[in-house]
Amino acid sequence: MHIAGATVLLTGVTGGIGGAIAAELSARGADLILTGRRREALEPLAERFGARTILADLADPDDVLRLAAEAAGTQILIANAALPSSGDVLDYTPDQIDRALAVNLRAPALLARLLAEDMVAAGRGHICFVGSLSGLAATRSSSMYTATKFGLRGFSLSFRQDLHGSGVGVSIVQPGFVRELGMFANTGSGTPGGVRTVAPDRVVKGVVRAVERDIAEINVAPLELRFLTKVASHFPGFSERVQRRVGAERTMAAIVESQRSSR
Repeated sequence: MHIAGATVLLTGVTGGIGGAIAAELSARGADLILTGRRREALEPLAERFGARTILADLADPDDVLRLAAEAAGTQILIANAALPSSGDVLDYTPDQIDRALAVNLRAPALLARLLAEDMVAAGRGHICFVGSLSGLAATRSSSMYTATKFGLRGFSLSFRQDLHGSGVGVSIVQPGFVRELGMFANTGSGTPGGVRTVAPDRVVKGVVRAVERDIAEINVAPLELRFLTKVASHFPGFSERVQRRVGAERTMAAIVESQRSSR
């Protein structure tokens, strides 16, 4: 799918990495629609990129329906918005659980379903979900985040098969720990076990590559983290023992505390 000249709806544009994705899409000639909850954060981006904006709260089901209606004609959806959703489930209120599920899983799935209809009718389009390596392997203090990212990965890979032959592609890009921008960088914490991070531009390049080449899944992380994630996905019991041994619990506790207000 060619990005130049295409109408692209990008969610989560104000979260750091979203801004970097928007800059690259704009440079490639996309006709951008940017969405977020805060007008004061959207307006400077709209001016910078010559983009259209739609205010919407992805935790609100009615807002998601309105967003899809107002963004009718979207040819590329990049579902980037997500809540950190870290922490022990026993510390979550029912409303916080609902919000994590709504923003991280329900909203991207529903937007994909609603916008794909016109894409299929036109015989062209692409849907790209920005997930996480947490969609492949579980870690302590991430039950809600991991649940949504496992679900998003499953939805993406299955929906891709549903749309095979329609001219509409579906991809998922799954970063590991990203430095400088985004929810992990905002914590100011080191990584569990001291694993290496990746630069935001690697994630941006992954998104562009997924859209333009219709690649099912791209994992953006150093080789050793991708390997450890694969091991963890196949041997979860072994993985949890390793995580405890390298002291990941202490690092995760610091990350959780810094993200508590984002639930």
